[in-house]
Amino acid sequence: MAETSSNAGESSTSIERRGIDVIRGLAMDAPHAARSGHQGTAMALAPLAHVLFTRVMRYDASAPDWADRDRFVLSGGHASILQYAMLYLTGYGLSLDDIKDFRQWGSQTPGHPEVHHTAGIEVTTGPLGQGVANAVGMALAERWLRARYGAELTDHHVFALCGDGDLAEGISHEAASLAGHQGLGRLICVYDDNHITIDGATELSLSDDAAKRFAAYGWHVQDLGDAGEDLDAIEAALLEAKSVEDAPSLVVLRTHIAFPSPDQTDDPHAHGYSLLDDEISATKAAMGIPDQPFWVPEEVVDYYRAAGSRGADERSAWQQRYDASTADRSGYDAAMAQTGVAGWHEALPAGESGSSVATRKASAACLNAAVEGVPAIIAGAADLTGNTGTEIKGAAALSSAEPGGRQMYYGVREHAMGAIMNGMALHGGVVPVGGTFLVFSDYMRPAVRLAALSRAKVIYSWTHDSVGVGEDGPTHQPVEHVMALRTIPGLRLLRPADTNETAAAWQLAIDGDGPTALILTRQNVPELAGTNAAGVARGAYALSEAANPRVVLIGTGSEVSLCVEAAAVLASSGIEATVVSMPSWDIFNAQDPAYRDAVLPPGVPKLSVEAGVTLGWAAYADASVGIDRFGASAPGDVVMDKLGINVDNVVASARALISGESS
Repeated sequence: MAETSSNAGESSTSIERRGIDVIRGLAMDAPHAARSGHQGTAMALAPLAHVLFTRVMRYDASAPDWADRDRFVLSGGHASILQYAMLYLTGYGLSLDDIKDFRQWGSQTPGHPEVHHTAGIEVTTGPLGQGVANAVGMALAERWLRARYGAELTDHHVFALCGDGDLAEGISHEAASLAGHQGLGRLICVYDDNHITIDGATELSLSDDAAKRFAAYGWHVQDLGDAGEDLDAIEAALLEAKSVEDAPSLVVLRTHIAFPSPDQTDDPHAHGYSLLDDEISATKAAMGIPDQPFWVPEEVVDYYRAAGSRGADERSAWQQRYDASTADRSGYDAAMAQTGVAGWHEALPAGESGSSVATRKASAACLNAAVEGVPAIIAGAADLTGNTGTEIKGAAALSSAEPGGRQMYYGVREHAMGAIMNGMALHGGVVPVGGTFLVFSDYMRPAVRLAALSRAKVIYSWTHDSVGVGEDGPTHQPVEHVMALRTIPGLRLLRPADTNETAAAWQLAIDGDGPTALILTRQNVPELAGTNAAGVARGAYALSEAANPRVVLIGTGSEVSLCVEAAAVLASSGIEATVVSMPSWDIFNAQDPAYRDAVLPPGVPKLSVEAGVTLGWAAYADASVGIDRFGASAPGDVVMDKLGINVDNVVASARALISGESS
């Protein structure tokens, strides 16, 4: 419960200052109660947060999912108590008990903000720099929706708060460069220039000029200097940034960590949990507020709740515009639902028996077949558009000149691409498709992990999926990557064998939620008889089933055809073999035990065949044909053959397994 104080009737200025004091008190008290957290940054940024949530941002706290709300991204997610304090005070549904439960099991106030967990949190942040790139993606999505469906439905801004750590990470440079190139005028980042890192002053490792760097990227830059406590100066800078339509904005704000602590202001220790009982008491005395934990006077709550409800009229007006809109409502609604219109999948291609095609090309055909029926799709790649099957034929390049274009060019920026895609997806209205070579998924992995954690609906087109890449050699030949990606909880990973399986994978990606990884070949592979969507939808299925199998051959992707050929060779010598295609471990693992046993019958020896590391296959197979080493530079078919990914080795390994000679 908020407490009543005797300060009713305070002036606007005094109630604002009292509110900022309360935020700072919560920023100290919640981590202290948890004996964990980050106090100093939240204390220093209380005035900025106050201005954003009471004077600048457009939102309705009672409707946190309103499509046309301004977005707020706390890139430095360690300062989460700042955001939680604002969400509590402005009425998003958090209670004071939630604030007291900071960082505890099952609480609504975890250590770093988590989207879909706490109302009002737009993205999951924590790893530094990710939020900056997320905000770029959100600004791209906002502009794209505005261009395609009109400002009557989409007309808002994206605010991001970042610090020295965010701007030290390389991902922020990638994302800022692209944002400047794109001229994202609705993106406003505030740089908390507090000169503090965990190790000490930023001068230990950082001497670049952020204002000049962002200006060189094409951003509109305002350096406010030491104005961290000047509410009017902060407001004026943010309003000026909102008026800039042709460039993203950076507001540089010098703050003092842990201010107004008498002893720990500007102390690097205040980055973490450093203000304890005596320090908290001294700071509260300096602010002139009671020395009691979680002190929140009723008039402060009333003041912030009024700010939080101020956008209700604007939301109501938006709803009226939506109801009366003459825009493509079916397209807009499908886009916002991140799905296809009825029957969209009927346009997906089917394989032509007897032919062969690279699954990256099959995926490109699926993308182009789906793009009309799935209006939210924006596709692009990290400088590998044609190579990765992410080109939309005839689509305009998404740019400041063509803000409604559907072809995105990320440049050689894999890491930023992954995080920008997350921002697009979590903004809503966009299903981003992004491509690069599978070996370079390593460059994207932090963003991929966050996509899975956030359930962001993104589609990865990772191609050149094995040593079949060939002459480029081991630097470009993935061997451990598929297995490494399978370890990410919540990432739907599919390695299809041909066009039919690729089309089925696309249907799962669009009709499902969360991120989907398509693992695709560079080289042509045969179109196989019997591949089907129903089997792919269950993760694994018997492609050819023997009446009395002596061995089960389990393949994925390009190796399924090897299993089919090997089964034919074994059959010629009287050995029956069932061939199982297993495009997706995670989907298969979710099936009921009876189905899993029907596909992989207990008691029958099983051999896995995949052109990658064998680690992990023991969960399904008694022996494995794979590649537990790096590749080599040579034509792809030669490398495959030399490393044992061939019919003869599969047959020999199956015979050894049957005879009990397999190691």
